Amino acid sequence: MDIQDIKNRFGIIGGSPLLNRAIDIARQVSPTDMSVLITGESGSGKEVFSHIIHQMSARKHGAFIAVNCGAIPEGTIDSELFGHEKGSFTGAHEARKGYFEVANGGTIFLDEVAELPLGTQARLLRILESGEYLRVGSSKVQKTDVRIIAATNVDVYNRVKSGKFREDLYYRLNTVPLRIPALHERKEDIFLLFRKFSADFSDKYRSPGIQLEPDAIQILSNYSWPGNVRQLKNIAEQICVLEKERNVSAAAILNYIPNESGSNLPMTINGNNKEDYTERDILYKVLFDMKKDMMELKKLVAEILQNGGNTAHIMEDNTHYINQLYQDVDQTNNHDPQQAQLTIKKPSQNAPVDYNYAHDAEEVEESLSLIDKESDLIKKALKKHKGKRKFAAQELGISERTLYRKIKELNLN
Repeated sequence: MDIQDIKNRFGIIGGSPLLNRAIDIARQVSPTDMSVLITGESGSGKEVFSHIIHQMSARKHGAFIAVNCGAIPEGTIDSELFGHEKGSFTGAHEARKGYFEVANGGTIFLDEVAELPLGTQARLLRILESGEYLRVGSSKVQKTDVRIIAATNVDVYNRVKSGKFREDLYYRLNTVPLRIPALHERKEDIFLLFRKFSADFSDKYRSPGIQLEPDAIQILSNYSWPGNVRQLKNIAEQICVLEKERNVSAAAILNYIPNESGSNLPMTINGNNKEDYTERDILYKVLFDMKKDMMELKKLVAEILQNGGNTAHIMEDNTHYINQLYQDVDQTNNHDPQQAQLTIKKPSQNAPVDYNYAHDAEEVEESLSLIDKESDLIKKALKKHKGKRKFAAQELGISERTLYRKIKELNLN
């Protein structure tokens, strides 16, 4: 079975090389009985890979039990995993089989394995080494033939160094390491996943399909997704239920992304300050605005060329857009003449417009200063929101604290 067949069978969406590599490792290790340690951020799909390994192994007809080790109280986890005898502790009114006894001949998936108490870790190590264990309150050795797949969203080796996880157990579990990439590492898959989730929820709630505008797709692709696929699915469901407009814009998407993210860009590595990305944040906004203007101009020029010079009706239809261009250029020139890229002589309201651009436009040297671009954008945002910095910061896609710092650095009053 190749990688695409596995994706189709288990409902995996995406073509990221990191995702394909993880699937390939799962495929290769499945026929063996080796222990596997799956690592990855919360919500990245670790349990899906445990099912792949089990279903493609010789144990596929045996039991598969998934256990969340972090959700079981420390005082009862030994009883849950290994079983207990009647009267072994208060409330043990009858003997009970543990998960390792029930899953004999199959697979047991230990999620959040790093949360296991040290005493339970010692019992688990014995099963890995000899297949033997003791029920709680019993001295009779039990045997089990179970394949163990473990998963964690923390750095287990750091817990080993801090004495919270047994080193020998770590190496026994980590026979084959399998890392699941986080969603922000597979940007090319984000829109595909959103489209699949939104289609599923539209069918479920019998609502019209969702369409994303290009800038909305860009916002989704650049967000850090700390909750990974689980968070993306949650947001897709919210949009399908709550959005009245089925053609979703970037502004609408931002309403569903938590404010504490501070940015729609990927988070920095190793916990560095998120504000390191604020300059790029502003630059992205500049580029998006420029791209939108260029697309409008291209459409206008294409219409003129197709009509062979008969431009009168085209100009009449686009009068509002042309006047807006005049206003934008006037604002730029009045704001900072050194930043002007194009000077346009605006006609009077009553005079006919001469569209001979060779006479009406004069090119000057373009400024490539990122600092000047930032300053200009910040001033425009403040002017638009009448000096209210909170709303200006939201418009720019940066935190209010960052905006205060930028105003101070650029000496903007």
